[in-house]
This record gives sequence, C-alpha cells and structure tokens, in this order.
Amino acid sequence: MADDDYFEHDADIGVIGRGPTVERAFEAAARAMWAVMADPAMVRATASVQVTFVEPDRELALVTWLNGLLSAARVEGLVLGTFSLVRDGEAWRGEAWGEPWRRDLERGVEVKGATLTALIVEETPEGWEARCVVDV
Repeated sequence: MADDDYFEHDADIGVIGRGPTVERAFEAAARAMWAVMADPAMVRATASVQVTFVEPDRELALVTWLNGLLSAARVEGLVLGTFSLVRDGEAWRGEAWGEPWRRDLERGVEVKGATLTALIVEETPEGWEARCVVDV
C-alpha cells in the first residue's frame, strides 16, 4: 500500500452563462454561480460591490470575474443576484447588487471559487457561451 493516493469526490459544479455578448454571458455565468448558493429571484438589490480588473484572455477573465465577485461579496457579507459587466479592451468593470445574507435565502451549498477546470469562453451560432467549474 502506497503512502500517497487519490480518491474521487463530487465537490464541483459546472456553471454556464450564455448571452449575445461576452459580457452578457459572463453576467449569466455569475447568476448561475450564485444560484448554487441562493435563489437569485429572492435577493433584493439593497447593496452593491464593484469588481474591476485587467485581463486580455477571455477565459481567464471569466475566472477572475467570478472569483472577484465571491471575494467582494464575502468581504461585505452579501448574497448577490444582479450583475453588470462592461469591457473596454482588456479592462473589465463590473458591479453586482444584493443584500446581506438572510437565513431564508440559503438554498444550496457555498461556492468556494471558480476554477480553470472545463474553462471555455466561445462564440456559438446563438451568441456567446462562458463555462467553468466552481468548487463547492
């Protein structure tokens, strides 16, 4: 028997965002990620956080966006439900709205972070699709 080994576990969820532009697809991916934790339709927009970053690579930008939202929301103690993202070249400026966590909002599991696993941002015949795996 070896001293080191591996085991399988199901601690990940794939999220997908679709939209007519990269920015709208990223917003949809953020909604999908937050829906793992709470019902976005129940979240009131009483507070906001901002996420700004520079990233030339669209795929890495998706992970940066999602992790930036998680980080900003944790600092403020918020659950988020509405998202807006604007891109100017390599500069991305986003804002998200939500409220402090309420017990009745909790629906699922906590998302710890977005990963590079299954990371794809691509244009499809229907528009843009952004997907990655989030660690739960």
